[in-house]
Amino acid sequence: MTTATETSTVYSLDDVSKHNTKDDLWMTIHNKVYNITEFVVEHPGGEEVLLDEAGKDATEAFEDIGHSDEAREILEKYLIGTLDEASQNSTYKFNVIRAGELPEEKKQSGSFLRVILPALAVVGVIAYKFILAPQRQ
Repeated sequence: MTTATETSTVYSLDDVSKHNTKDDLWMTIHNKVYNITEFVVEHPGGEEVLLDEAGKDATEAFEDIGHSDEAREILEKYLIGTLDEASQNSTYKFNVIRAGELPEEKKQSGSFLRVILPALAVVGVIAYKFILAPQRQ
């Protein structure tokens, strides 16, 4: 758990960008600053994905991959502060997906397959009944 001192420390994105190596890795997620240096080798997705986001705002990458609630709890252990107002971003482009969830598919009003498959089934039954069945007798 973080202390009040850790979360009250304010960093700029420039400060964060200086910590971009495997041995000194910071990133921001939702305008919070995390020092995940100790977690790099333990990351289930491998260290490369973290190194790609090292020293940057990793919010979109973090949300796009669909981290679990457990992963979000683990992340909080590494919280060291927040971004200053000038560095904060409020316009992200991602869909929040939790691990184990599937994204919702957009519903289509009139799918071609919904019409053609039943029609083919009806044609098949009619063909069998009137063409193939009489030939077997």
